[in-house]
Amino acid sequence: MIDSRIPPELRSKFEFHNFGHALEILSLSRPNEWFEILSALQKFQIPLSAVKKGGGNESDIPKIFDHLLRPKGWKEIRISGDLIVKMYPRLAGRGKKKGEFSKTPSSQTTIEGYIDGHNIDYVKNSVAFDLEWNSKDQTFDRDLLAMRTYFDCGVVDAGIIVTRSEELNDVFKALGIKAKYGASTTWMGKLLPRLKSRRNGGCPILAVGIRKPCIVGGVP
Repeated sequence: MIDSRIPPELRSKFEFHNFGHALEILSLSRPNEWFEILSALQKFQIPLSAVKKGGGNESDIPKIFDHLLRPKGWKEIRISGDLIVKMYPRLAGRGKKKGEFSKTPSSQTTIEGYIDGHNIDYVKNSVAFDLEWNSKDQTFDRDLLAMRTYFDCGVVDAGIIVTRSEELNDVFKALGIKAKYGASTTWMGKLLPRLKSRRNGGCPILAVGIRKPCIVGGVP
């Protein structure tokens, strides 16, 4: 259930789905970043001309969040890391406690690039944020893997993913551009099953769906 942490005016513009207590973590543990996200969502508007233009995540629509978040210090981040595996032998002999292991490893192996190539569009102070407007729906798998990796590494506490609400299909149909926004692209109907099957791992996620009131300029 979405509570009073979401202002009423935003509930009319977006749909919200809370997984892993992301909303509670964001509002209580990261209030400054949460305020900036709420402010960006309040200002977020999509010109009808941009909807008609279509295109994927290289369209003009993702750039709207660039203008809203980049000036406040939200940066695209990529992490990488090596895995160091150390082997500690059990000690034997007189005077040794049963089950005691050496404090010095007998050997060590490094797996280079164990974490590599994971990037998120917007990260600030342990909060991750991504917009998926009209990419292939497999992009959600990449996003969720990235966010769970950042979470497992202690880089972020929670993530936010913004995508299209199903009700925008009515707008696309009325404009005759439904083919540009197919069922196999990024929209809420493709994100929720992935979250319900816990593809985000332990990373708390707030899923946000863009609704009709976000579109300005004569919505059909």
